Amino acid sequence: MAVKIRLARGGMKKAPRYRVVVQDERMPRDGRFIESIGRYDPSQDPAFVHIDLEKAKAWMEKGAIPTRTVRNLLDRAGIDD
Repeated sequence: MAVKIRLARGGMKKAPRYRVVVQDERMPRDGRFIESIGRYDPSQDPAFVHIDLEKAKAWMEKGAIPTRTVRNLLDRAGIDD
């Protein structure tokens, strides 16, 4: 089972808000997830990003692979990998 850290879309039409979730890569984007570790709202200025860095580091140590977008958000938040 491959685990990924990725974005799950929420919000309304044309006003997306995302949860940063740890999820089996075989699950659909907005489907069942293992744990929610943060939120991302790109519609605010500046974009709102809140990620529990300790949980993200712990999942990455267990082998979870962040997607490119989540990797950029983590880099912005201060995690270097």
